[in-house]
Amino acid sequence: MRVLRPLYAQVIVAILLAVMLGVVAPAVAVTMKPLGDLFIALLRMLLGPIIFCSVVLGLTHIADMRQLGRLAGKALLYFEVLTTLGMLVGFAAVNIFRPGDGLHARALALTPGIAKLTSGSGDFTLTHFILSIVPGTLVSAFSEGQILQILLVSVLVGAALNLTGKGSESRLIGLIAELQQVLFRILGFFMRLAPLGAFGAMAAAVGMFGAVTLVYLAKLVALYWLTTIVFVLVVLGAIGWWIGISLFKVLRLVREELVIVLGTASGEVVLPRLIMKLEQAGCDEAVVGFVLPAGYSFNLDGTSIYMAIAVGFIAQATDTPFDWAQQAAVLGVLLLTSKGGTTVAGGAFVKLAATLQTVKTLPLAGLNLLFGVDRLMSTCVALSNVIGNTMAVFAIARWERAFDRAAFDAFLLEQSAGRTGTVDRGIEQ
Repeated sequence: MRVLRPLYAQVIVAILLAVMLGVVAPAVAVTMKPLGDLFIALLRMLLGPIIFCSVVLGLTHIADMRQLGRLAGKALLYFEVLTTLGMLVGFAAVNIFRPGDGLHARALALTPGIAKLTSGSGDFTLTHFILSIVPGTLVSAFSEGQILQILLVSVLVGAALNLTGKGSESRLIGLIAELQQVLFRILGFFMRLAPLGAFGAMAAAVGMFGAVTLVYLAKLVALYWLTTIVFVLVVLGAIGWWIGISLFKVLRLVREELVIVLGTASGEVVLPRLIMKLEQAGCDEAVVGFVLPAGYSFNLDGTSIYMAIAVGFIAQATDTPFDWAQQAAVLGVLLLTSKGGTTVAGGAFVKLAATLQTVKTLPLAGLNLLFGVDRLMSTCVALSNVIGNTMAVFAIARWERAFDRAAFDAFLLEQSAGRTGTVDRGIEQ
């Protein structure tokens, strides 16, 4: 059937079937859990290499090395401030509205396999955390799947390649770019299994705790979408006012890309279009070439809000003590673990799993509650990340005095008249 061709439609059908199975045959539904576990494992397998490729290529994208230090400083400052604000907004929302209170899903901590997943992780301390960032070898960071270690290696390699010549290093960069495309293709293969993964996770959650789980998940999804909308309108809207570029004009500029993201729940698919469009809309090529790819790894506003709300929800749903001091400690970890990923569907969920494994404050099995609705959350994550990174390019271009307002206005007029086909033609070429 044509209506079931889109992946999101298949996931929705899988979730509905899982709910029916969980209500009608709870015991059978619980046995579906390995389907969700398998899909999560497949995503985690690719996360390290994808982080490496994305960060390295982002750091080597800029051609004018004289601007690299200045751009990097401004961009990283902007990224850190915005993602921190996103997490604070997320924590505030989940603490005020408390969507997980009353679920009492304590049994999740006893789910088979959780002890194996968390074994070998020491108690979280600041000293242990800082030392754990440095891998034993460059390869061990990837073989052990340590997110922060992979990020450190990626930054070092990207910076080294950017500071060397253009001979064999340029061929190495080309190989990394080709590897990234292969990884995205493999990820596309795995995402075809998303309906099975969503079915297994949702069926197990409903089968174990009953249909009442759906009420709490609906509250969680609604809270996340509303919180993200408020963040975009208030925080990003204020940045637009500060730089003199209306948020609504920016949304109109990238409306086609947002529609694509809405259908795919992935921001990666529109990156080439955004690079070309923002250059044509008056932003300096060097600023676009550095800030946008780097933002896809470091400026993930929607991911930040998602992770903050998710950890709060898991604590509430599993009746795990989670005071303000613990939340502050987790916030510090999230500021690091939320970086370095991509905006593909499921990326935020995998990084959330990595965060829970790192801090061990909350039960990793709480992810079982979230995975069934991750597609609904991922769509909003991808949309807000794309909007946030687009605003970041304009903000830093204005900060660098590398923005042509006349070109921006002219491009909007041409877009309204339907005369901006150069973007698509350029990508096809």
